[in-house]
Amino acid sequence: MKLRKGDKIKVTVGKDQGKEGSVEKVFIKTNRVLVGGVNVYKRHSKPRAEGQKGGILEFTRPLPVSNVALICPKCKQPTRVGYKITAKSAQGRSASGRKKIRVCRKCDQEI
Repeated sequence: MKLRKGDKIKVTVGKDQGKEGSVEKVFIKTNRVLVGGVNVYKRHSKPRAEGQKGGILEFTRPLPVSNVALICPKCKQPTRVGYKITAKSAQGRSASGRKKIRVCRKCDQEI
């Protein structure tokens, strides 16, 4: 998945089109992200036990990753995410000593 927790995103499709927020949680298996204040639904609940209140609860639902675009921290535009593999370094992540970095497709800066 190209998005991570804490990334700033913009909604590109749906009822919340144009809204911006940051990723709170990533669901890798279902390919969805939870964004605070976006895709908010209401649920009416009855009191189930004595002393418990009923009412209208608001909660956010996860959005499909295909409906959001990452906002580049450098150029401040919604963009796609690319990858670059750096040259060998002393503190490399993989066995070959190379590191995979996310890159903005519009300004070619590291994200």
